[in-house]
Amino acid sequence: MIVRLIGNLIEVNEDSVVVELDGIAREVLVPAYAIGELTPERGRQVTLHTLEFLEGTPTSGYLTPLLIGFVSAEDKLFFERFIAVKGIGVRRALKALNEPTRRVATWIQEGDVKALARLKGIGPRAAQQIVVDLKGKIADFALPPGADGGEVVSALTDAQHDALTILIEWGDSRADAERYIQQAARLHPEIESPDEWVRAAYRVRSRAE
Repeated sequence: MIVRLIGNLIEVNEDSVVVELDGIAREVLVPAYAIGELTPERGRQVTLHTLEFLEGTPTSGYLTPLLIGFVSAEDKLFFERFIAVKGIGVRRALKALNEPTRRVATWIQEGDVKALARLKGIGPRAAQQIVVDLKGKIADFALPPGADGGEVVSALTDAQHDALTILIEWGDSRADAERYIQQAARLHPEIESPDEWVRAAYRVRSRAE
């Protein structure tokens, strides 16, 4: 089973990306929210945490392998729990997750059926089922009380702190700089030097503008 894929992002489509490694190009289906994060990374090396599924029915004698990719290991774990909900399969989950994982998990924890019903292809009935099946089981993915719905900033490495200082000196607010670095870390956990973090953070910023 392929659990992680590191390669050159050569194509971004409506619901999938193509990653090339050692001359082999693999199509990877990704959640809807991830398309926006991956689009500016076209032509660069990315890391995707992956799951494999077989689509079809055994009785038909034809099963199609699917490779699903996520920009973080946390998103991969959440997806595995999300598709366990009655009536939520792999394809439906990929389309429905057009909001960041932490935000969706928070809505589930709060029992916010109205917010969940706005997810693509969900609706009130499925939203209620999601709450019934998952509330209380995904607290480790949800935002802490009082958070504004953005990404939670984890502890920064020394290289990330150096990059943060540079971004602030160049005019970014501390909150914005931390957010850019955090989002860059989701896409490029292999980055090590401050200069690389600065460049990755500015790619994130250019996407947001």
